Amino acid sequence: MDRTQQIKGKNGRARPKKLYDNLDDEKLDLKIDSIKEKVDTPCFVYVLTFFSSLGGFMFGYDTSVISGAMLLLRNEFGLSSIWQELIVSVTLAAAAVFSLVAGVLNTRLGRRGVILIGCVIFICAAIMMAISIDKYMLLSGRLLAGAAIGMMSTTVPMYLAECSPVNIRGRLVSLNIAMVACGQFVASVVAGFFGGNQKNGWRYMLGLAGVPAFLQFLGFFFMPESPRWLIMSRQEEKARRVLQSMRGQLDIEDEYESIKMACVEVERDEQISKKIPVVLQMCKFPSLRRALVIGCFLQMTQQLAGINTVMYYSATIVKMSGVRSDEAAIWLSALTAAVNFVFTLLGLYLVEKIGRRPLTLASLIGAIVSLLLLAVGFHVASLNTPQIPAPERLSSNYTCSSHRTCNDCMMDLSCGYCFVDNEDTAISNSSCLPTGTDNPWVSGMGQCSQQTLPVKLTWAYDYCPSPFSWMPMVGLVLYLVTFAPGMGPMPWTINSEIYPLWCRSSAISVATFTNWIFNLLVSITFITLTENLTRLGTFLLYAGLTVLGALVLYIWLPETKGKSLEEVEGLFAQPWCGTVNGADYNTKTIQYVHIRGLNRDGRESELDSPE
Repeated sequence: MDRTQQIKGKNGRARPKKLYDNLDDEKLDLKIDSIKEKVDTPCFVYVLTFFSSLGGFMFGYDTSVISGAMLLLRNEFGLSSIWQELIVSVTLAAAAVFSLVAGVLNTRLGRRGVILIGCVIFICAAIMMAISIDKYMLLSGRLLAGAAIGMMSTTVPMYLAECSPVNIRGRLVSLNIAMVACGQFVASVVAGFFGGNQKNGWRYMLGLAGVPAFLQFLGFFFMPESPRWLIMSRQEEKARRVLQSMRGQLDIEDEYESIKMACVEVERDEQISKKIPVVLQMCKFPSLRRALVIGCFLQMTQQLAGINTVMYYSATIVKMSGVRSDEAAIWLSALTAAVNFVFTLLGLYLVEKIGRRPLTLASLIGAIVSLLLLAVGFHVASLNTPQIPAPERLSSNYTCSSHRTCNDCMMDLSCGYCFVDNEDTAISNSSCLPTGTDNPWVSGMGQCSQQTLPVKLTWAYDYCPSPFSWMPMVGLVLYLVTFAPGMGPMPWTINSEIYPLWCRSSAISVATFTNWIFNLLVSITFITLTENLTRLGTFLLYAGLTVLGALVLYIWLPETKGKSLEEVEGLFAQPWCGTVNGADYNTKTIQYVHIRGLNRDGRESELDSPE
């Protein structure tokens, strides 16, 4: 009899404590998990995970490639600053709205159906963006892309969580976020390849977004529906076959019965309160209120920690480090995206080794230190920028000539810094000049507006040369190294685990909506914050918000590692602070666990009994 057979009882359930009472529980759980992963997890689960995670790849690619394409789009369509912000933000707004719509569609059409619809919408969006003849057509394509991304960001983590075995669920759900980072890296590389094609480079960048959507569409023709949704839809025999194929064994009765009993609770509650929205029904139960608040708070903290502004600012930080070429800056930005991707992969390894809670808290601590280094680095660099010795004579209507340092010039959004780049010697012949009327990336007047001058002039709108520019660069890399393994994937992984089946799609859609709303909020306020608080103040603000998030999560966030989706529900039964003697914290989800114990063993089972 091999070790796998020894730890299983007559009915196929693991009975480790009866045979291995002398072993440490944590070591035993890790050993059992490794055995189950080797023996029970079929290749089909990994194929399913790959095709599902293409949704994350599309998410990362589209949100990242637009920054490279915008350099070409603003010249092609003569985009003003308002139009540039609109083209970027309309995708975030559409994603927020359709993340809520996806919650309803997931209940009615199933997870697989929503993913297929999202693929079709994204393919149409990519085609529309690639063949755009004006900025209005481009804006429509960006709107469609946002709708597809919102649906995918809600559905894919939930689908993966419902299909994955318990022992590797966190790893497989986190892979979706790793593919987001991979999409961002590939987008940077594509932008580097096509950035030199001023006429049609942006068409290739945006059109290629349809390739992973098409691959996912083809792959999902052969992927099954979530077994939990099939049981809710009264397709029980099909659900049994699907669950057997996902577990690689015929004996799946324990898991099947637990899912089925959860569905019984769903049907009963739907009959009692059909007309009450699911989110309002959740608010009636303390444990579910707590789970929803923690899930939304995780997503909010992820965005308030400034991840998207740091990624957005990466090209500027690279330029501040002394790189003058736009092409070189794009390729070095791709390098930072690669760092983000590699350390997200590290999170896949750590999530099942050390757990969700330690990984989240450690990541937040690292992000706080990195944000402080970014803030200090920007401040030190701003104090050591070149002087402007002799301003050019400009009309009295312009304030640019009154600035005496490059940093002062940068803080004025209507001005840019023009200088002779001697590379090996000191910067010379510098001046602060007004920007173009609709395009800040060119000078509106003065020496940098004359393209035929024999000297090598550089126009810097969003950076200043500084001998201390390496400090923000170190802060950027450290931020990605610490943020990517933890706070990158963990909010999505934890949210896919903490809700009961009857409200899972609606709860995840609300948490995803929270993520997109704060993503949009942080993105549209970043320029205003840097203008009023300076870069130092802005990143100190992000660091302070991250400290607050870390303290709250330290108190409230439980560990979900190694527990089935049905068992996780009981973690939120206790009150926010402490316990009350004699209080009964059982909600419908915990009552279900006792019912399952009675049905299976003929006696009531303990909530924390080993599976």
